[in-house]
Amino acid sequence: MQRNARIEMPRMLLLFLLVSIALFAGSSPLAAQTVPSRAKAHRAAPNFSRMDLRHKKIELTSYRGKVVLLNFWATWCGPCLVEVPTFNEWQNKYGSNQFQVIGISMDDAAPPVISTINKLKLNYPVLMGDEHLGAAYGGILGLPVTFLIDRQGKIRARYQGASDLTRIKGDIETLLHTR
Repeated sequence: MQRNARIEMPRMLLLFLLVSIALFAGSSPLAAQTVPSRAKAHRAAPNFSRMDLRHKKIELTSYRGKVVLLNFWATWCGPCLVEVPTFNEWQNKYGSNQFQVIGISMDDAAPPVISTINKLKLNYPVLMGDEHLGAAYGGILGLPVTFLIDRQGKIRARYQGASDLTRIKGDIETLLHTR
């Protein structure tokens, strides 16, 4: 009986480790939160002024009066690439209704981003981000991270990870109907 216990203990430990790895492998920061974090909501969105990848100057404060969806993403991020086409659709649908999507790529280099913009036919500005811009928004520890900014330039929601697009759409529509 004691010999069986010695054999079973390593098997149980191995099983525990395998189950732990399986559980944690699916819970990376990239897919962590699907609900908006309102902890820092209603603070002014940090302004920035940068050239987008089509060589147009983008300054966040120039979008006051519009609802802005600010999306931090990367070409190597699977959940990001799932969301981006929907954001493109929303830009088409709501763009004439005081709405603007701005993409901030956290890739290290522009060429793969430009390729993705062209491949997906993105119709909104995309600019290159960095750790300083990410830090201004409370730190970008995983991707995607999306901020919803109201007409007054205040952050209304932060969505971390692969988000519930239906929820974001509802939040956008609520802000579009609020003056």
